[in-house]
Amino acid sequence: MSVSVLFRSHRTGLRQLGCRTTRAFLAASTRHFSNFLVTPQELADALEKNPPKVSPEPKTVAVCAAWFLPNDERTGIQVFRETRIPKARFFDLDKVINKHSPYPHMLPDAKEFALAMSEIGVRRDDTVVVYDTKELGIFSAPRVAWTMKLFGHPKVHLLNNFKLWVDGGFPIETGELYSVDCCTYPIHPMDESKVASFEEVKDIALDYGKEGAEGVQILDARPTGRWTGKDPEPRPTISSGHIPGSISLPFSAVLDPETKAFYEPERLRKIFQEKGVDPEKPIISSCGTGVTACVLETALEVASYGSAESRRVYDGSWTEWAQRVTPAENLIIKTEGEEDAA
Repeated sequence: MSVSVLFRSHRTGLRQLGCRTTRAFLAASTRHFSNFLVTPQELADALEKNPPKVSPEPKTVAVCAAWFLPNDERTGIQVFRETRIPKARFFDLDKVINKHSPYPHMLPDAKEFALAMSEIGVRRDDTVVVYDTKELGIFSAPRVAWTMKLFGHPKVHLLNNFKLWVDGGFPIETGELYSVDCCTYPIHPMDESKVASFEEVKDIALDYGKEGAEGVQILDARPTGRWTGKDPEPRPTISSGHIPGSISLPFSAVLDPETKAFYEPERLRKIFQEKGVDPEKPIISSCGTGVTACVLETALEVASYGSAESRRVYDGSWTEWAQRVTPAENLIIKTEGEEDAA
């Protein structure tokens, strides 16, 4: 081989290496954020750096998780059509569920989750940033982000938040949905260690106040009136009240009332401390159907409060609890006086 041919071959190899290095750098720049919570500016920058649509390189994908309570006239898909991040995908909390369960929003199995991710065109090596509605700021997106992490998606983040995205003048689009290219998303088993079952929570409730009890703390993200039993549940057939020993901590308490974004870690830690939550003991977050419980779980993660290994979410939450316990067990507590003590 001549010197000129060797030189050309070497130069070609360097170009190829350079292209691969550049692609790797660009891919890395689109999928790395320094924190679980992502600011509007950080997401906008990452979306702008996305490789072209035809590229096989990993992308940053915005996923809308809009959802409203059943007594609300709005629907998630409706507000997604009205205002969304350009090229965002929609994750339907009413459809990606355990369809055999009588309780709403129970976690799907691994196959159903993988199918849902395939249908919205999210690949396993994509970086996903889940976001909520501009109306609520933070509400249902933490549940979807938690679900994705539960099924092992490597890079999941939460936008803090879409209200600030809109208020900040970042790009939005509206109108009917466009088709996305489906992909094959691998089936990955769920991390069951992060989920609390009805049976486990019942054992904790029955042990509450007894000598030698493990001291597992149950946080309830519902509004205080529903926790005390004073106000009705949004599902009229279900009694309000609370699990014995649970701590009332409405999810709105960890959010700034003006921006509807999560407070800074230091303030979140103070909120948990003031509620008497012990970071050295296991924590289970609960709510109505397991949605806003994940707001509290996210706040605990952001604040680095308690061990991640000892924190769980009660999937069925109050809707399951109120329908499965019996009156004779006295496991639905209705009291306004216990609020301050908790």
